[in-house]
Amino acid sequence: MKDCIFCKIVKKEIPAKIVYEDRKIIAFDDVAPKAPVHVVIIPKKHIPTIAQATPKDKELIGELFLAAVKIAKKKGLTKSGYRLIFNVGRDAGQTIDHLHLHLLGGKKLPFA
Repeated sequence: MKDCIFCKIVKKEIPAKIVYEDRKIIAFDDVAPKAPVHVVIIPKKHIPTIAQATPKDKELIGELFLAAVKIAKKKGLTKSGYRLIFNVGRDAGQTIDHLHLHLLGGKKLPFA
């Protein structure tokens, strides 16, 4: 997507504090963190929402979760715990139309 901010991060057209990257996935610190650790994990492939993922994307979706586990270990969250969140659509809080997984931790999180 030409105007997608996350696609621009993938292409390194705009800066981000990248905490993880491989061939299919990139992850970076959220610019408006909701917890001491708040990382946004995205596929490099543009998919607007998880609701628009197809069976062809199932391996890629799995890669998002595996990246989250690696990042949680790197950030020291495996013992205390962490939360993984997909927001799907505007009513759920999705503000950027590029599939992304939030990893939050570093404090006791309220149930929501």
